Amino acid sequence: METVKKKRNPIAIVFLVVLGIFGGLQFFNQPLEGKSVTKQIEAPREVISILENSCFNCHSNQQNLSWYDKIAPISWAVNKDVKRARQVLNFSEWNYSAGEHQGKMYAILNMMQSGKMPLHEYTILHSSAKVTQKDIDIIKKYTLSLSGVDTAKKEEKNIHQNINLPENNTSSKFPVSPNGVKYTDDFKNWKVISMSTLFDNSIRVIYGNDIAVKAVETDNFHPWPDGSIVVKSVWKQEELSNGEIRPGEFVNAQFMVKDSKKYTDTEGWGFAKFSGNELHPTGKTASFAKESCIACHRQLGEKTGYLFDVPMKVNTERLIKNLQK
Repeated sequence: METVKKKRNPIAIVFLVVLGIFGGLQFFNQPLEGKSVTKQIEAPREVISILENSCFNCHSNQQNLSWYDKIAPISWAVNKDVKRARQVLNFSEWNYSAGEHQGKMYAILNMMQSGKMPLHEYTILHSSAKVTQKDIDIIKKYTLSLSGVDTAKKEEKNIHQNINLPENNTSSKFPVSPNGVKYTDDFKNWKVISMSTLFDNSIRVIYGNDIAVKAVETDNFHPWPDGSIVVKSVWKQEELSNGEIRPGEFVNAQFMVKDSKKYTDTEGWGFAKFSGNELHPTGKTASFAKESCIACHRQLGEKTGYLFDVPMKVNTERLIKNLQK
């Protein structure tokens, strides 16, 4: 008597194979490296609550991951994102001066307002981490309080006093950023390539050297040519008695120097910021730009060669040729 062979269910076979592969992946699952809290960010409770809910899982040493975040292969992507996020900004290692704290909060606010943070792919699985407009308003109010913005009207002053930049008698006194970018007042004679304002009631004038200006005019900033230097000079807005807005107190001068060989970790740009009348350079080590500046510029300025304020459609020659076609 012949034995009857049972037919194997292909769906069950596929399921068992997938289950076996999935189980095998767990042998290669490395837990996220645990780190202690050295110094946590200090801010009002309502601000901390927003940061804990939307940022801490990646940007701190205090992860509260879901069970599925710990299972391979999802855990591989999570661990990679957390490690990179900690390098950019770590709320559990908040060893910053008051000025650096303020700068970090501006960066956080910019990311939230632009919808870049939290990451979209993160909020798909963690919908509770999404920031609301109310959250953004709270972060904005706190960030503005750090700069002591005064919205009251001030008495009119001599316009020449308002627009003057800090002066240095000799170039030997010019400060140098930890990454080698040197302050120079030569930019006062460069062309203005753009202007902008910000929610902190500031006026920002963007200057470019000859190489940068040519790159803008010829739409040749993908990438920007080496030797390009762009300087953003920032003043507080000052409202005169007649309602006119003029540049008031000098805040800082922000430098971007293009050198693709020297600044490989920051997309070829050397970043520097010189603040106040003393032109105090930002950063304690040469890696400060890698840990802070480039993170925002990658997210918000990639399409314009990592600059935020580049004038659009400035190449009239190219526009004329297009119209002639």
